[in-house]
Amino acid sequence: MEEAGSSAGGGVSGFRPGVDSLDEPPNSRIFLVISKYTPEAVLRERFSRFGEIQDIWVVRDKHTKESKGIAFIKFARSSQACRAMEEMHGQCLEPNNTKPIKVFIAQSRSSGSHRDVEDEELTRIFVMIPKSYTEEDLREKFKVYGDIEYCSIIKNKVTGESKGLGYVRYLKPSQAAQAIENCDRSFRAILAEPKNKPPESSEQDYYSNMRQEALGHEPRVNMFPFVGDQQSEFPNFDKNDSRGQESISKRLSVVSRVPFTEEQLFSIFDIVPGLEYCEVQRDPYSNYGHGVVQYFNVASAIYAKYKLHGFQYPPGNRIGVSFIDDGNNATDLLRKMATQMVAAQLASVVWNNPNQQQFLQQFGGSSGSQLPQIQTDVILPSCKKKADPETPVKERLFIVFNPHPLPLDVLEDIFCRFGNLIEVYLVSGKNVGYAKFADRVSANDAISTLHGKILNGVRLKVMLADSPREESNKRQRTY
Repeated sequence: MEEAGSSAGGGVSGFRPGVDSLDEPPNSRIFLVISKYTPEAVLRERFSRFGEIQDIWVVRDKHTKESKGIAFIKFARSSQACRAMEEMHGQCLEPNNTKPIKVFIAQSRSSGSHRDVEDEELTRIFVMIPKSYTEEDLREKFKVYGDIEYCSIIKNKVTGESKGLGYVRYLKPSQAAQAIENCDRSFRAILAEPKNKPPESSEQDYYSNMRQEALGHEPRVNMFPFVGDQQSEFPNFDKNDSRGQESISKRLSVVSRVPFTEEQLFSIFDIVPGLEYCEVQRDPYSNYGHGVVQYFNVASAIYAKYKLHGFQYPPGNRIGVSFIDDGNNATDLLRKMATQMVAAQLASVVWNNPNQQQFLQQFGGSSGSQLPQIQTDVILPSCKKKADPETPVKERLFIVFNPHPLPLDVLEDIFCRFGNLIEVYLVSGKNVGYAKFADRVSANDAISTLHGKILNGVRLKVMLADSPREESNKRQRTY
């Protein structure tokens, strides 16, 4: 059991007198992850500028009375708590303590959930409006409280007439809170329910990770469940599931409240294998960051969407990731995704256990003379006949694969297209290989076409290899 010391008198967390008042008004309480040595006076000093503080308490160990590095601050108004979260998340409280703090809106005590509230759940309000209102009227009436991302009016699906209800989404939670607190009572403004509430398992995972972070441990995240793991974190696209109605594609839209560069966008989404390209788009009418990301396969795009949506970069700024409808059939894309996941698992088996290469070749050979499929945006020449194995080697190329080597038949199919290929082979247990050419022009063409490119979700580095004599000399050096 943990005890909560407070300016209001202390007591056991969860059993404080008047606990119902902590949820009034909603979302007026913030949850902080701080240093164990931060005194309550510092919290009051740094947070009082956001508004009236009604209570502060620090979670303490029942026996040692030492701080657990977790605290709560209750404000008089929701807008005050939201502003405190927006401005203080990721900041340092004291000059001699450079570790950034974490600030979230705390979940209601009456809620059965253990997770803390996401920013996106605090930016959309639901209002009652005259049926004569247009979206422009709605925007005009509510823009005085902050920057509006979009407005929408709920209409009858049959007649197209307004139902007298609408939504307004702001860029910041504090702006939505200001609108609820200050707009005319006739609008009956309330915070809208999230579009997609997370399932219970996600809530438990979220709480578990938050608690791990609060205790100073890294949260457990499996970034690549589709490689060597039977438990996939991909969403369930059941026909009866509302999520299955979302367009699925290899292209993603990325939105951030903080502008980002193309290099930053690439560094985030290159975590997921198969990134094809990314592009930053400038919006002259806002300071938001907008970008488009495309993967070579739909499996990577789906995983990136559901893993990176809500990711904080930089800390305190959650990015939004959504699919861009490219007109492809969702069923066909999911079939391709399943194929790609199996291929990735087989490649992982070979990469981690070279003894399985022969088995995989036999397994693949059962399909007859079917040529390997190559997925890439690189324009490749047509296949050419290989050179005789006894032909003298004029040039040798060194190939580096990321994240794993391509199958040997695919690799041979790629490099033979440049002509005069003698042999291509992989180094057992490594993510490197070599290609031997009987002609220097063919080898240089392969470098200029393939270096830095992605084929079947694998990035290649192709460069001239050292001569065997130079490599032998390098191995002999012991200094």
